[in-house]
Amino acid sequence: MKFLTLADTIGNTPLVRLQRLLPDSSNTVLLKLEGNNPAGSVKDRPALNMITQAQRRGDIKPGDTLIEATSGNTGIALAMAAAVMGYRMILIMPDNM
Repeated sequence: MKFLTLADTIGNTPLVRLQRLLPDSSNTVLLKLEGNNPAGSVKDRPALNMITQAQRRGDIKPGDTLIEATSGNTGIALAMAAAVMGYRMILIMPDNM
């Protein structure tokens, strides 16, 4: 599968069928491998969506600087999504986090 941009890969992660969890069941169990997202996290999808929605509302435009308080994977995902979409990202960690 080919993608035009890094953002296009977010959420387009593989599905894997579990074969041994329920071997005698007629049900099919599939896992979505979100760790295969560009920033390696399930947080990639909501990060891209937050920036996309803010852009659609006219709250932000490429070239703006985004600031977010974070202490984990959300910050990594936001930094990646911001870079892909043409935004500068500043991540801070307040003392109470």
